[in-house]
Amino acid sequence: MQNHLNVKQRAIIPIAAFTANGDLDKLRVALCDGLDAGLTVSEIKEILVQLYAYAGFPRSLNGIGTFMTLLSEREKEGIRDEKGRGSSPLPTSRTSLEFGAENQTRLVGQPVTGPVFDFAPAIDQFLKAHLFGDIFQRDVLNWQDRELATVAALANIEGVNPQLQGHLSIALHNGLSPEQLRDLIGVLRTKCGPTVAENAGVVFDQVLASSKQVPFGDRPAMDNVEATANLQKEKNMGQQHSDLRNGGIFPVGEKNEKYAKYFTGTSYLKVLSTERMFIGNVTFEPGCRNFWHIHHKGGQILLVTGGRGWYQEWGKAAKELRAGDVVNIAPETKHWHGAAKDSWFSHVAVEVPAEGGSTEWLEPVPDEAYNRLPK
Repeated sequence: MQNHLNVKQRAIIPIAAFTANGDLDKLRVALCDGLDAGLTVSEIKEILVQLYAYAGFPRSLNGIGTFMTLLSEREKEGIRDEKGRGSSPLPTSRTSLEFGAENQTRLVGQPVTGPVFDFAPAIDQFLKAHLFGDIFQRDVLNWQDRELATVAALANIEGVNPQLQGHLSIALHNGLSPEQLRDLIGVLRTKCGPTVAENAGVVFDQVLASSKQVPFGDRPAMDNVEATANLQKEKNMGQQHSDLRNGGIFPVGEKNEKYAKYFTGTSYLKVLSTERMFIGNVTFEPGCRNFWHIHHKGGQILLVTGGRGWYQEWGKAAKELRAGDVVNIAPETKHWHGAAKDSWFSHVAVEVPAEGGSTEWLEPVPDEAYNRLPK
């Protein structure tokens, strides 16, 4: 099970959230970020279509119209976005209602019944046949990504906490980890503000408590040894992120004045060792990154200790970095690395010893290219 959402999954969240609340200006930005993160046109269309079932046809149609306009403008600018594949044909051997009843049971983990469906059986049929049959049977998105979109949309609509709680439970049941859903709440905080994120966090804690999973925070440890270990791990991770301004697990050091001319933004350097090789802890403020550069002969190894950042080699897509990631940079490789726009970032840099080794500093990473990276 992955511990964190990937770049494309994170990009789904603001698209769904701003479609749901009708903020088309922010949706436009989120759509651009989603395309730049690697979401295909088909995948984004699928998100916008699905949300009619949760936010209503007007919001869904407005989102689709905004997306159409954006794609037309990008095409005129010479940007060719990947279209992606459409949905496979639905089997004709069973009805949408049959598929939907099965899909709903698998998603929730048990058959769904209740007084509301007895009172209004038509809504039960529509949910099963159309939402969970016609829509969830389509294979453009997997169920985890569909639940990310649903949770993000419900979190940004007032007054639907019971539905938000239900879909957070469904997300956990379908393989999204508590850490990944904490990531989702973190993206909501950045994009939608603290009020939306704090409400989602409260609802999520209720879900974890009711399902006997260990929430993030100071809940008593359960008797299960593994759960206790997971609680301590989450506490340690939370402490590490809160300590990033102090350099993560190593001292932050002083402002990196010696190399400041090769950085955009502010960084800090703490030399950890010069015996046999140079090892230093580098901490980047949000938005800070170094210039393109090349390590001649020796190369370099990066050990990521906290926050979120980026590494990119010349001619290749940028790679998102998080705590625990290791980057082995071969000699003569033109590259850069630094923090995400909304996160502090720390890594230990290990210079690989080599006779005659040196670093060649090149041009800065343009703001235009950096700002196209997902937030």
